[in-house]
Amino acid sequence: MTFFRNTLSALLGGLLLATAAAAGGLPGDSVYQLTAGFTDQDGHDFHLADRVGKPQVVSLFYTSCRYVCPLIIDSAKAVERSLEPAQRDRVAFLIVSMDPARDDPAALRGIVDKRSLDTRRWTLARTDKAAVRQLAALLDVRYRELADGEFNHTSALVLLDAQGRRLARTERLGGAADAEFVDAVKAALNAAGD
Repeated sequence: MTFFRNTLSALLGGLLLATAAAAGGLPGDSVYQLTAGFTDQDGHDFHLADRVGKPQVVSLFYTSCRYVCPLIIDSAKAVERSLEPAQRDRVAFLIVSMDPARDDPAALRGIVDKRSLDTRRWTLARTDKAAVRQLAALLDVRYRELADGEFNHTSALVLLDAQGRRLARTERLGGAADAEFVDAVKAALNAAGD
């Protein structure tokens, strides 16, 4: 069953990118080819392609999660703390809700405020269910909604380069940053230049 899901996820992700590549301007393997609309914690609408230009650390979560999702944010904050101040200004963090029915901008803003996330670098966002599925496939994140409204999901941070191509991934959660992942972020920043 896992093999089937992984294969289906990879095929769907490849199909989405190949279809969207016709739009031009971005590399064919860019996650930013996904054309769905997103809304951030302040109610501002955007598209992933609007985020071109700097490396991004991306993940999926949901705001009512009390266990793993706070650790996803802790892990991303640990990556952020591992960077020099000038490096921090050149990377962005995008955490997208897999629960658009409950995670409206106010719920997202509540997490931003509670976790003291700097919105110059951090964006918490929502989109529709179909786009969540597409993004999850592109990031190789598996999830399913349970009967009680909770979600089983892959807990991963995915590094995208300035053009939205996947560069690295970590599933190490907690307060200490994954050193290899931090090195990949620094390499992406060097490749992106000033």
